[in-house]
Amino acid sequence: MTIAPGSRLGPYEILAPLGAGGMGEVWSAQDPRLGREVAIKVLPDELSSDRERVRRFEREARAASALNHPNIVTIHEVGQDGGRDFLVMEKIDGSTLRELLVEGALPARRLLLIACQIADGLARAHEEGIVHRDLKPENVMVTKDGFVKILDFGLARVEERGMAANPATQAPTATSGTAAGIVLGTVGYMSPEQASGKALDWRSDQFSFGSIVYEMATGRRAFVANTAAETLSAIIREDPEPIASLNPRAPAPLRWTIERCLAKSPEDRYVSTRDLARDLASVRDHLSEAATSGPSVAAPSRRRRPLAAALVAVPILAAIAAVAFFLGTRAGRRPIPSFQRLTFRRGYIWSARFAPDGKTIVYGGIWDGKPVQLFSTRPASPESNAFSLPSADVLSISGSGELALSLGRRYVGSWETGGTLARMALSGNAPREVAEGVHSADWAPNGTDLAVVYLSETGGRLEYPIGKTLYETSGWIGNPRVSRDGELVAFLDHPLRNDDTGSVVVVDRSGKKTVLSGPWPSTQGLAWAPDGKEIWFTASQMSIVRDLRSVTLSGRSRLIGNSIGTLHDVSADGRALIGRDSVRARMVALLSGESREIDLSWLDNTIPADISRDGEILFAEEGEAGGGVGAVYLRKNDGSPPVRLGDGYALALSPDKKWALTAPINFSELNLLPTRTGQARKVERGGIESYQSAEFLPDSRRILFAGKERGHRARLYVQDLEAGGPRPITPEGVGAIFRRNVISPNGRFATGPGPEKGYFLYPLEGGSPVPIPGWEEGEIPIQFTDDGRSLYVYRPQETVARVSLLDLSSGRRTPWKELKPFDPAGSSAVLSVAIAPDGKSYVYGHAQMLSDLYLVEGLR
Repeated sequence: MTIAPGSRLGPYEILAPLGAGGMGEVWSAQDPRLGREVAIKVLPDELSSDRERVRRFEREARAASALNHPNIVTIHEVGQDGGRDFLVMEKIDGSTLRELLVEGALPARRLLLIACQIADGLARAHEEGIVHRDLKPENVMVTKDGFVKILDFGLARVEERGMAANPATQAPTATSGTAAGIVLGTVGYMSPEQASGKALDWRSDQFSFGSIVYEMATGRRAFVANTAAETLSAIIREDPEPIASLNPRAPAPLRWTIERCLAKSPEDRYVSTRDLARDLASVRDHLSEAATSGPSVAAPSRRRRPLAAALVAVPILAAIAAVAFFLGTRAGRRPIPSFQRLTFRRGYIWSARFAPDGKTIVYGGIWDGKPVQLFSTRPASPESNAFSLPSADVLSISGSGELALSLGRRYVGSWETGGTLARMALSGNAPREVAEGVHSADWAPNGTDLAVVYLSETGGRLEYPIGKTLYETSGWIGNPRVSRDGELVAFLDHPLRNDDTGSVVVVDRSGKKTVLSGPWPSTQGLAWAPDGKEIWFTASQMSIVRDLRSVTLSGRSRLIGNSIGTLHDVSADGRALIGRDSVRARMVALLSGESREIDLSWLDNTIPADISRDGEILFAEEGEAGGGVGAVYLRKNDGSPPVRLGDGYALALSPDKKWALTAPINFSELNLLPTRTGQARKVERGGIESYQSAEFLPDSRRILFAGKERGHRARLYVQDLEAGGPRPITPEGVGAIFRRNVISPNGRFATGPGPEKGYFLYPLEGGSPVPIPGWEEGEIPIQFTDDGRSLYVYRPQETVARVSLLDLSSGRRTPWKELKPFDPAGSSAVLSVAIAPDGKSYVYGHAQMLSDLYLVEGLR
């Protein structure tokens, strides 16, 4: 069959030739059925006659067509006409990367924009088990708009020119019409294992990718010689000329990424091409920072420290600082501990545990805003291996190697998490689900029983073994650890939801609780010491970088090290897994009249509480900048800096904007801070022992709050600020919530959870509660609409807060807005949202937690 302009191939009308190569001719064609122009690759006769090759071609082409990635050319159809096999794909209006490289090296920014897209496309293919095997500049198209398309996935064939001794070698496609051109045009991008005739995997593509990016950065091929044999030998045995000597302005992190891709051994390249794509994206996103440090091989007279040296110095200085903080006043009296970093990606470590062999470490990581995933690593290697599981985190590992997992672990509060408890062998069998709504768990020494913490709307519950309740609290329970004799459970007792203030306690099998240390303003992380006579924990008076401390069962405590981080686990020989955390709470707002959200974060832990109709925002700084007691601020709508009103946690702004309702760290009282002139004053507490939430009524004279009297369960109260004490409006145990109870515009109803399930409108002046139709479990209210007919609602445990309007008469819901953190890496769920009464302004807060995992040895 002759291919020529005007002829037909199946239903396609051939228009004009686009190119030719060893895999056949490429033509532009018209698809009359859809009225679109496509590109058709027609296989050469010698390949079409080999039916095994054709079957492989069809299988791989169909696999590639399923990738559906914006940086991979879309394959529309694999067909046959008159004995001719052909491939139909999207027609790309642009240039090949080879054509762009004619003029030499590309500017760093353009290079990274192209390279990141290639890496993203490769990562997607590799995740689907497809290896390109023929990656080169000719197979990368760049459209006029700057979009990258990778061509010819799965089309590499066995080279028939005798270059490989192994008949199974998958050599690349030819790209030129002459023998010399065929060899030199392809072998320069082969990996060492491909050049040696060895089996290939995705890491071979990484090497080819490194060769391409090397050429983009320097204008020269990484491997080129006079003959094909010499080029192959160079690929196998020689390193290319250093990038810095050819292009001193190339950012150091980019050079390191290329060098890692060009490692001779596949084991020294990236374990995951997705990690490679992330590294490049990080260089792209921080290019201005990388560029300012100048070349790494600058003239000797240049005094400015190169970026490479600076980046190397950062972890060294961090380690020195960590050791210096760690030693404190104990310097010279004990060996210096060693810190070995185990993780290198951008995100947060939820939990980490030693496996029974003492060498393997299993941890749950939240990388780049994705759900938590389970990994294992060893100190001898910087790489981590992902488990083939859906979203999962490790809670505990038994002595026999059985994992207690949290499947689908997610935030349900500022610090609290929930998921499905499951059991699975470390060897990797499918997990077996055990219980829902589990916050944390720990194996007993017998490897059979589990101590489990459940978290519900009303608080936390510790069971040990499962089914036997040892302790309950209206707050939450963290880090349960069973003692080495199995008779005690140590844990962190947090009395308040949404807060990590807590004490170190133990409870025995009869339920007797003993407080050993605290309360501490911030405490996370707990484990039994190797000898079982002490409990190690990390706590701080105000900073998120906590000290490592210990306490005995008699209550005698000592400081082990300053500013360590967060303790995850302690091995039998005294090594510790420590997370070095960087936590910031961020505040984002859309103000009336504006079209874009803006980040209004003030200091280190900005927590929004309320927003007025005209866009004034009440918020608190609850981190280190808050001094350990919290600091309340009011941000006016005139663009001026926020005004500090006083100490405490912000709860609500009065509708007349004259007062801010606040509480101290332990929520033992309520305070009123003036926003303009006036004196701060306390709210008459009557018999109230503690509070959970508080809100102004529309008249600004009364408040609604959730609280409890001594010996009674929490409920809702209304109180006149000028006269009278608190007046209960719900029965005990009904209506109270640690988040806001929302009040209707007319001041007649307040929202609150029911005694068992569901949400209700509770009348403030007497009457029966009214169930809210259409309410879904896990939702909380944000605000009534101005007409009082609908509620803004959302799920606080979701990273993207999908706010809906819930009609109170019909239960019908209408999507209103999606609130999503600007930077997904390490960002937790959107935990607080406030909407102005007219719905034209809103503010929300979320935490961004970044951490690195360290193995620490030499602790005493």
